[in-house]
Amino acid sequence: MKVLIVEDQPRLGQFLKQGLSERAYTVTWAQTCGEARDALSETGYDAILLDLSLPDGDGLQLLCEWRRNGFNEPVLILSARDTVEDRIKGLDLGADDYLPKPFSFEELLAHVRSLLRRQSAVKQAVLEHRSIRLDLMGHTVHLHEQPVDLTSREFALLEIFMQNAGRILTRSYISESIWPGLVDTNLLDVYMSRLRTKLEASNDAPVFKTLRGIGYQLV
Repeated sequence: MKVLIVEDQPRLGQFLKQGLSERAYTVTWAQTCGEARDALSETGYDAILLDLSLPDGDGLQLLCEWRRNGFNEPVLILSARDTVEDRIKGLDLGADDYLPKPFSFEELLAHVRSLLRRQSAVKQAVLEHRSIRLDLMGHTVHLHEQPVDLTSREFALLEIFMQNAGRILTRSYISESIWPGLVDTNLLDVYMSRLRTKLEASNDAPVFKTLRGIGYQLV
């Protein structure tokens, strides 16, 4: 499970990173809003632990920005702002849970486990974007309600984009997700060309956007 910690206090950030890593979580630690934006644009996370008082901005504004841009990762706010009004505001702005500081590490773990259980329970079996419908259980894809024949690799590639619609995915992230350990990312271009041929022929506008030197985006 991948967790993003957004916390500017070095001692607390290091403590959380070490503790979660020892519990077998894969942890990324960001200390500013800018680092958090970069981390989330690079890859998705199963949970985000978000402090509100950051050196280059407010965590609530960052949360609003994420929700506005379609990022739906579960967010647990960690903050010394512990009034009822603060908690209500955080939850209303898109947080999934709120844990006031100070807290025990075991309590934090319980909140994280709760977030992950809820996230697992609501995962969609069918993903839809524009005129594309991808059925994870049936392993089928439809475009304008017409079946599209995809290979297993093409299906896996499309699933990554459908799970991250609107997000810019780097070449390295996509390639590592489909072909773990493969250094040559040129194979990605071949599969992207195949997907485009199958999905863009009957669409008025492009389905995928290429960002040269960076990656691709499902638009």
